Amino acid sequence: MTNRKKQKGADTAVQGTNDSSVLSKVSAAAQGYFHDSFLQHFVCKVARRAPLINRGYYVRWRAVDHCVQTFLQVTQHCAKRQILSLGAGFDSLYFRLCADATALERAVVFEVDFPDVTRRKAALIRSNKTLAGMLDPQYEHSPTGPVCVSSSQYFLLGVDVRHASLVEDALTMVGLDQATPTLILSEVVLTYMETQQSDDIIAWAARLLPRSLFVMYEQIHPQDPFGRIMQEHFLKLNSTLHALRQYPDTDAQRQRFLDRGWEQCVCVDMNDFFVRLIPDDERLRVERLEPFDEYEEWHQKCSHYFVLTASRGSLTAQSLLVQPPVSIKSPSWSPIDLPVKTLTVGVEGLGSASTCLDKGHILLTGGSCRSGRGAPSRLLLRGSEGWTSVTVQPSAHLGVRLYHTVTSTPGGVAVIYGGRSSPLSPIRGLVKVTHNGGSLHEEQMVCTGDHPPPRWRHTATLLSHKGKKLLFVFGGKNECEAVLGGGYFLDIDQQHWMEVSLLPVEGAAPDDRHSHSACAYQGGVLVFGGLGRRGQPMGDTVVLKPNERGFCWERIDVQPPPCPRYSHSAHVIGKHLIVVGGVWLRSDDVPGVAIINLDTRCGLEFRLNTSSVPWPLMLHSFCSELTDQKKAELLLIGGGGNCFSFGTHFNPQLVTVDLQPALR
Repeated sequence: MTNRKKQKGADTAVQGTNDSSVLSKVSAAAQGYFHDSFLQHFVCKVARRAPLINRGYYVRWRAVDHCVQTFLQVTQHCAKRQILSLGAGFDSLYFRLCADATALERAVVFEVDFPDVTRRKAALIRSNKTLAGMLDPQYEHSPTGPVCVSSSQYFLLGVDVRHASLVEDALTMVGLDQATPTLILSEVVLTYMETQQSDDIIAWAARLLPRSLFVMYEQIHPQDPFGRIMQEHFLKLNSTLHALRQYPDTDAQRQRFLDRGWEQCVCVDMNDFFVRLIPDDERLRVERLEPFDEYEEWHQKCSHYFVLTASRGSLTAQSLLVQPPVSIKSPSWSPIDLPVKTLTVGVEGLGSASTCLDKGHILLTGGSCRSGRGAPSRLLLRGSEGWTSVTVQPSAHLGVRLYHTVTSTPGGVAVIYGGRSSPLSPIRGLVKVTHNGGSLHEEQMVCTGDHPPPRWRHTATLLSHKGKKLLFVFGGKNECEAVLGGGYFLDIDQQHWMEVSLLPVEGAAPDDRHSHSACAYQGGVLVFGGLGRRGQPMGDTVVLKPNERGFCWERIDVQPPPCPRYSHSAHVIGKHLIVVGGVWLRSDDVPGVAIINLDTRCGLEFRLNTSSVPWPLMLHSFCSELTDQKKAELLLIGGGGNCFSFGTHFNPQLVTVDLQPALR
């Protein structure tokens, strides 16, 4: 195949991303994430996307709209202002602004894209009474040449953006004024070009428009697990992401613009934008629009996209994004990486739960598998030749159950509690599981007392107090509450529930949360991290300690403070709390293992050496078990995620981590 044919194929693939993008935007608008009644005119039919994709396109739309509105506000007293959209596709910006009585006052919109795309868009506009009615009565439409649509405030140009001189000639032909304050938009456009070409366009725009604001929305962080899956997705679409290899983070992207003639530049990832630049009431509105339980994928998606504003001239500098304050300090990293290796045992699942029944026997329940259905219960058995996985037939089908807990109790019995089959369908009650040979026997537990509300993403920890075996249930969420707190004790022998507030419990209870960890510790429970009420990860360490009267909550002040995270797992080895994996809002690295010395109250982060793992290792929605306390061997089971629109990833095999280097 010649280079010309290859390039044509790649160009066709890139143009196809426009069709996918506009469908997703229409879906988000239809669900009320933002108001845009014009997008629907650019698609044949409306297809409802998953809530995760709707949220992703909402934050993209919101970021660009924020920049557009700020620019229009700053330039409202100017005699003229311009908007230049590079690679505009089927964007509806002109029509949305035109519907606003004042937004387009003294403003002109120029859109540039591949000729094939603009001709399709021009035909859709011409055939639609609503869209055509928002142009001049005698607007011009040309099936040939670069100018596809010509109206007094709207020009649609069919020119390959990579050819800056041709773009400049076409813009000059339709009246672009180089001295007028201009907003330049580029939504996931430049990254599809060779990096030198996109660099040249950035420099060209700075030279051409000395009073301008450049707004760009693109991807970053190509080399972490999510970034690798993201790149593989676009490679499969024949739409390689180029620029993020040379400019892999927000600092590099910012410097890229400063080196090419732009005077000031602010670049933030979408987690920062969503948390700090969207008002609380608007975030709350969005979070209530649809049932949602894909927090890990949401935060990872947002950490892999950014919005950038770069300015030329003092006027447009006022339109720059507000740089969010740095509130998350860099972790204190150890120079030692912990070795990771894979085992030739195929086990996968998202949202499963595990527990050690006895030495060498691990029970794995629930979760979702590649088929999208409930994963079968499994026993992981350790023999002289290593681990094996055996599917066990339950006496009664447990159904689809995700983000539940399974906790071992003395006598080889495990208790399954909570979980969900969907974000609207919590699972109530408890199940007692007994392992007998190659089968499991399940029995519904009938409990008395004040039952806790149904929940998932909670913890359930076994402790003993005054001779009683107690299951302590803390946190979680359900279809009604974004986070739960309080806590409940289940007397296992009496099968009786007691709310924490009914017992003598001293000290301030920790904040409500879900997706945290809880470990048995010195007769009590050690709680770490989680996702809090404002949808932000937490990094606190709190212990529920037994005393003569009952229990007491006590906070452990760790220095330096651990980086906040959730969807992790945790274990206690002697005086050390071992925190494994999870998700945090830092976008420059992924969590490995945090070691907290509970005596000295000092913490240290350890990266994982995953060079021997042939696939991206995603450590969230997974399970872990300490299989040998003396050797400090940790077994990681399942995990992965539904990576935005890039596909679902499963960790396909068991993985072990050697913790000994961190505990010496």
